[in-house]
Amino acid sequence: MMDALQLTKDLVAFKSPSHVSNAEVSEFIIDRLRELGGFVIERCKYKDAAGVEKVNVLGHAGPRFEDCGQTGLAYFCHSDVVPATKWTGPGEAYTATEHDGKLYGRGSCDMKGSAACMLSAISQIDTNNLAAPLFFVCTADEERSYLGAKQIVSESTLYREMLVGQPRVLIGEPTELQVVYAHKGICKLKVVSRGRAAHSSTRDGLNANLAMIPFLQTLKQIYDETEKSTEWQNSEFDPPVLSMNIGINDHTKAINVTPAQSVCTIFYRPLPDVDDHPLLERIRTAAENANLEFAEPERCDAVYTAPDDELVHDALRLSGNTTARTVSYGTDAGEFKALNHKIVCGPGAIAQAHTEDEWIALDQLSAGCDLYKKFVEAWCVNV
Repeated sequence: MMDALQLTKDLVAFKSPSHVSNAEVSEFIIDRLRELGGFVIERCKYKDAAGVEKVNVLGHAGPRFEDCGQTGLAYFCHSDVVPATKWTGPGEAYTATEHDGKLYGRGSCDMKGSAACMLSAISQIDTNNLAAPLFFVCTADEERSYLGAKQIVSESTLYREMLVGQPRVLIGEPTELQVVYAHKGICKLKVVSRGRAAHSSTRDGLNANLAMIPFLQTLKQIYDETEKSTEWQNSEFDPPVLSMNIGINDHTKAINVTPAQSVCTIFYRPLPDVDDHPLLERIRTAAENANLEFAEPERCDAVYTAPDDELVHDALRLSGNTTARTVSYGTDAGEFKALNHKIVCGPGAIAQAHTEDEWIALDQLSAGCDLYKKFVEAWCVNV
């Protein structure tokens, strides 16, 4: 049996923030899948914009859909983490440290602890006894625009098999093992005004901020509308709004220099059953009317599985929870929109993710391992 606590420590030891290669931690996961036996492994590689090699790992054990007629289970996690630039927890960021019932370390909660729980759960089951397909998927770049998930959708052979069989999809992001049936998406926008730098005592400069002001006035009106009008809201979420976040920066280093550029960043969270594209077009039009540069948005859809879906009911029964819930953060599950039945359920609390002293409760690791074993047994063994 693989120990979830030791596996989490081993995974944390790999420095895998999104700006570096995750090849080493991916190979470690591949080795663990091979130890479990019965897994067919697929590497889905690519290079990011900086030329850094990234590796998605997909594994399949058990029969194929066409041979058994069962949907099975597909578990998804990611191997990248956010940087640990100001670590304040005990020990070092990439040396997992036990303290006061918690395991500290970058990625312990988001989400190497979850991956360790699933590997440990599978190790307690003879893969020769699988009566339905079991997939283990670990993506790259989840913390940076879901690049790994996009690559899987475009290139992976095993993902194509999932589209045919439509397995139950379990996203292992931290939910304190509560069953989540929906989450918001993401949309990132950037609008740029160009000017000309000069000493502010002269008239040689062109202040880029001045052209940005009319656009910001329109943007503020749009923001207010999303906060007040139910047209842009979904009451299943808390908060029920798009949570539009607006940033502005002219990147000028001295107060007596005319700003040569002004950059407005906009980040909001699309909601299920709310068409935000009209908002996008209004923002684009406002930028164009002000003669500003409008970069094409980066976005990922929201995720929604009906709360009365059989998968949600099964997960509630197996987990002992009484009701499923929604969350306001996103996962790369939004890229897997062609998979029809998805839930999020994983050990750890999202409040600990991305913190300067990231940790996961030790009892969440043991409980996560137990719950994941129940899921695999119910959906892949006793079918």
